[in-house]
Amino acid sequence: MPRYEYRCRSCGTTFELNRPMSESSAPASCPEGHGDTVKLLSTVAVGGVAAAGPSAAPAPQGGGGCCGGGCCS
Repeated sequence: MPRYEYRCRSCGTTFELNRPMSESSAPASCPEGHGDTVKLLSTVAVGGVAAAGPSAAPAPQGGGGCCGGGCCS
């Protein structure tokens, strides 16, 4: 179930709620009981090789082909 982040405009508390996507735009009350809240735009951190930036390995040199020309040039 997706997790949504909210901030209370009355007290400034930031809190999260797990709710179905069908209820993503439904109003949320803060844990202190205030009803004046706003849903925050959450950022997503994605890990892995592509997210780590440019590769440290040099690009293959040589002829064309699918593998840099080693077998099909």
